[in-house]
Amino acid sequence: MTNFVLVAGARLGASAWDEVAAELRAEGHTPHPLTLSGLAEKRGVPAGQQTHVRDIVDEVERLDLRDVVLVGHSYSGIPVGQAAERIGDRLARVVFVDSSVPVDGESFLSGWPSDHVRKEIEENGGFWLPVGPEHYAGQGLTDEQIALIIDRASPHPGASLTEPAELTRPLGELPATYVKCLLDDEEPMPVVAELLKSERWELVRMDTGHWPMFSQPRGLARILAESVPTPPLPS
Repeated sequence: MTNFVLVAGARLGASAWDEVAAELRAEGHTPHPLTLSGLAEKRGVPAGQQTHVRDIVDEVERLDLRDVVLVGHSYSGIPVGQAAERIGDRLARVVFVDSSVPVDGESFLSGWPSDHVRKEIEENGGFWLPVGPEHYAGQGLTDEQIALIIDRASPHPGASLTEPAELTRPLGELPATYVKCLLDDEEPMPVVAELLKSERWELVRMDTGHWPMFSQPRGLARILAESVPTPPLPS
């Protein structure tokens, strides 16, 4: 049995993982979908990026979880990557699902043309607003799945996107799996490609779009379960 702490990307909460969590439970694992501060049922809670890191670490410690696989999707790869460094020997592995990864001193908005996002945050009271169905086109989603994502989305706290990450050691030292969703982009972003040179990182590809917990929940659950290190047989 493995404990999976599941953290969705921008604008989404724990409910994004409903189908994946059901699949993991059926295989005997224990999923812990987590809503970050300021999102979904936690709307109204002030939050920055380090708040989200603490959310994840606090959940692991509050439940006294061991053999933890931290799973971060999209934006949430950034706080998940930082939290993975901070939970010590509780960590079994970290899985980045088509996600950004933390770079020390850099924010989620660093390194790509994001002036329009900064402007939107400024114009909307410090929030990155949900988007319409056109945003999800071409990502392997049915109309019903797109409607479900939109229904579950909430404004995302802008400070979490603009605050810098704080790493305590090289990210390549962590045991990690990177799940690349091919309909979003066939190749990992350069910072991820560099990390994949580490012998502790592995790459898994999915023939779907950026929201595999909706488009291919069974396939994603299988990848998560297979990422778990196999304990050595007793001698």
